[in-house]
Amino acid sequence: MELIQSFSVDHRAIVPGIFLSRQDEVAGGKVTTYDIRLKRPNREPVIDVAAMHSLEHLIATYLRNDAQWKTEVIYWGPMGCLTGFYLILKGDRSPREIYELVLNSFKSVEKADSVPGTNPENCGHYLMHNLGMAKWYASEFASYLEANSDNSEIFEYPRSERLVTDDGQHFFDS
Repeated sequence: MELIQSFSVDHRAIVPGIFLSRQDEVAGGKVTTYDIRLKRPNREPVIDVAAMHSLEHLIATYLRNDAQWKTEVIYWGPMGCLTGFYLILKGDRSPREIYELVLNSFKSVEKADSVPGTNPENCGHYLMHNLGMAKWYASEFASYLEANSDNSEIFEYPRSERLVTDDGQHFFDS
């Protein structure tokens, strides 16, 4: 089987940031998946599960209500490794072009008084939320983005080079 694109990234070198994960051609144009990475994989503690769930609700709600972007948003959801989120948008913008959108999304969390959609009718695990911790993570990431906005490292994935034999066999790290 072919290694999927997101596994070709050297996770030992990823820093928090906004990265282009993949682009796909679909009926009607391009769709771009972004890796919104809040934590350094395998080096920092992951995001608290309840806070991650709250961030998912809060930012998904913000994105789908933003006047400029709501028609472009396809998906916002957590990574299984709990180090960040995936954002899927229509079009083919660079990570720098969505910087303000991502920054404003995380800044919006700081102003929240409650987490939307946290009742049994709207959420599959409505008791697993933590607004206070979500605000803390959001503030930490927004401050980091602002402090590093001129650092190209937060916009460009580090890539792993994989050895390939003459007959096409791939060698992997693990």
